Amino acid sequence: MIHKEMKIEDVLRRYPQTVAVFQRFGIDCADCQLSQYEDLEHGAKVHKINLELLLQGLNDSLRTEQG
Repeated sequence: MIHKEMKIEDVLRRYPQTVAVFQRFGIDCADCQLSQYEDLEHGAKVHKINLELLLQGLNDSLRTEQG
């Protein structure tokens, strides 16, 4: 499960299927050097994105991939 304290880079590395979710929300974190330091909560705030919707989308992508 992905949670708000996770670093963006860790999410991308562990769950590559989440790239599409980040892109859908307009976050191009795959190429951002700050992603190794920035957690999801801060990233959502900086990009003015609803954190709960982002987390839901990220976690939904894990369920879709699994089953």
